[in-house]
Amino acid sequence: MNPLLQKLGITIPIIQAPMAGTSTPAMAAAVSNAGGLGSLGVGATDAAGARDMIVKVRAASNRAFNVNLFCHKPAVPDPAREAGWIEHLRPVFARFDAQPPSQLREIYKSFVDNDEMLEMLLAERPAVVSFHFGLPSADRIAALRDVGILLLASATNLTDGRTIEAAGMDAVVAQGYEAGGHRGVFDEDAPDEKLGTMALTRLLVRELNIPVVAAGGIMDGAGIAAALVLGASAAQMGTAFVACPESSADDAYRARLLSAGAQHTTMTRAISGRPARSLANTFTALGDAIADKEIAGYPMAYDAGKALNAAAKAKGETGFGAQWAGQAASLARALPAGELIAQLKTEMDAALRPVVG
Repeated sequence: MNPLLQKLGITIPIIQAPMAGTSTPAMAAAVSNAGGLGSLGVGATDAAGARDMIVKVRAASNRAFNVNLFCHKPAVPDPAREAGWIEHLRPVFARFDAQPPSQLREIYKSFVDNDEMLEMLLAERPAVVSFHFGLPSADRIAALRDVGILLLASATNLTDGRTIEAAGMDAVVAQGYEAGGHRGVFDEDAPDEKLGTMALTRLLVRELNIPVVAAGGIMDGAGIAAALVLGASAAQMGTAFVACPESSADDAYRARLLSAGAQHTTMTRAISGRPARSLANTFTALGDAIADKEIAGYPMAYDAGKALNAAAKAKGETGFGAQWAGQAASLARALPAGELIAQLKTEMDAALRPVVG
């Protein structure tokens, strides 16, 4: 068994991606019980909500699991930009007999200044904590390490990977451009190298001295095997679990994921204000027609996006949801999470057999 799996206390090199808003305690528990590392995405909730999720996982599993946090820069209000985005969306809301919000709120608080979340984590002590969009301060990292929590963070390029290693993370998640959901870029306005999973994984394996977890476009055991051959210690998979019954994805999201529509994904800021890969839908098409600088920042745009999705769904239109998915989404399977882990391991072992012997 490789050292990272030993540290994580898992037997299968699969980490279920956190997927805030889609993963559930039931999913995390099922994955961990099956030998992988289940994950909770708590970036969209407060400390009390996160604690409740942790308690629910522990009621269903005695295995290690991961708690993922958003470390974006706290929002800086931009009234003109936000008002402009509201006005741009006003006629779209009108199609559903609705009005947009009068102003946009910072609906998600960053962990970088969330003392209540830190206190909760220090009290609950989950086995693993991971970071997305950046890193918290050195004192927060030290506090988590001091209570025995293993730490992971996402990188989309070598520069951020080196920052993660220097900060003392136990492993880095190499998030390729193929990945569904939000890009883990530290600076959303800096040029994005758009490195694919294979290239990024190999770069980080060669250049860093911490374990690398490959993420992005991995949907089956052959993909996991390829990541391991590249030198990754494990694979992180998100889209592969969206169609599981334990997921909180709504019926429209599931149906689109399991249809021919899953062959088409796109990177968009329109839904949340940060670049994120989604199944192509009505909302992403709207975003394609406007410059990024005209879209409200994160998470302010998400406030408008959620309101628009609710208004559209009330009228039977399902094309405005955050239907996050990676580029290999059409390989998704609707299996219980535990069964999916077992199937992935069988496929991985078969793919590795010619390599190892």
